[in-house]
Amino acid sequence: MPYVEILAICMLASFFVLLMAGIPVALTLATTGLFFGYLGFGSLLFNLLPGRIFGVVTNQTLLAIPLFVFMGMMLERSKLAEDLMDVIGHLAGSLRGGLGIGIVLVGVLLGATTGIVGATVVTLGLLTLPGMIRRGYDPGLASGVICASGTLGQIIPPSLILILLADILNLSVGTLFAAAMVPGLMLAAIYVIYILVLGIVRPDSVPAFSEEERASISRTELMQKLFKVVAPPVGLVAAVLGSIIAGIAAPSEAASMGALGSIVVAAIGGRLSWKVLRETAQATTKITAMMMFILICAQAFALSFRGLQGEKIVHDLFAFLPGGINSDIWFLMLIIFVLGFFIEWIEISYIAVPLFLPVFLQANVDMVWLAILICVNLQTSFLTPPFGWALFFLRGVAPPEVSTGDIYRGVLPFIAMQAVALVLVFMYPGVATWLPRAIGW
Repeated sequence: MPYVEILAICMLASFFVLLMAGIPVALTLATTGLFFGYLGFGSLLFNLLPGRIFGVVTNQTLLAIPLFVFMGMMLERSKLAEDLMDVIGHLAGSLRGGLGIGIVLVGVLLGATTGIVGATVVTLGLLTLPGMIRRGYDPGLASGVICASGTLGQIIPPSLILILLADILNLSVGTLFAAAMVPGLMLAAIYVIYILVLGIVRPDSVPAFSEEERASISRTELMQKLFKVVAPPVGLVAAVLGSIIAGIAAPSEAASMGALGSIVVAAIGGRLSWKVLRETAQATTKITAMMMFILICAQAFALSFRGLQGEKIVHDLFAFLPGGINSDIWFLMLIIFVLGFFIEWIEISYIAVPLFLPVFLQANVDMVWLAILICVNLQTSFLTPPFGWALFFLRGVAPPEVSTGDIYRGVLPFIAMQAVALVLVFMYPGVATWLPRAIGW
């Protein structure tokens, strides 16, 4: 085996050793990339690296990230989830499992507006988990519904995962937004069907609202509140996504409109203040800086791995797999699923996907379809123990009677449902490709 290929293998091994040792992923990427790149090329690597970094910081597509994060953080701080949960909970109150279904619907709306998993899970956990336990919901089921619903924002546009995948796969952000709409809603529908079936099979685990709770607000008041609470965020989402999908505005332009619109929505709800604006700007800066730092450090890793003929090693590895390109796709899905137990979606996107991308490009795989498969698969990384972030977020706000075991037990059916959604998108590519083609992309 050539010397450079040995370095590439050692580079991958060192990366995972440092990662398991608890070193931050950005520093791990930069350290292994620069060290093994220097062993392989000397100072030549450092001459090439500035051009790669300049390409990242001047990428117009990535400009949408801080704007969408700002939109999400502003809506989260305007207590949108609290208002939505109150209204939808009462609307679904007479149905067994109605509160659980309401949480899924709120997860869809929050996913299309905020897209911030931590904020959504914590908010839903604080607002609904104690009440669900008090009404007789199974603690595991209640935890699972909240965690799974809180992660829907990672596939329902505008999603940061989709923006990064568009950059990695050299695709239009608008195309991926359109492609993810149906799979995202399909995943939410699978959750709803599961809860409805539980209402028939195990009605005691998903009780309905009591008569007293349903009578606490009149139908007229409920409709007025529904219009006031739901209409502004839905209108904002329709304007932002509609302008991108229709080709009226570029993603960065639509994101800026969404950021401004989130301020207007907060003002309409009477929740806008200098404190909220300052906290939103600070949170946006921290999240954006973290993501961009990882992307910049990933350039050193990617440049070194490609120069050390790492892509050739990956290509040769895929050549050993029987079953053709379908086996290659499922091998990638398996790697992403396993990595989701240990690292976050940003690192998975910038480590696993670029390594295997040349194989799929050579096989003429539909990149839009592949991107949606990856996105659906990445949903599981938020729920799989031991490092599923949704589990950590909910554990931090769960009442004492809900154990960590309840949370882990509760997310298992939803991980299985995400696997079902992945299989459906694989078997029926039109689920992902129909809408972009219907639009003409």
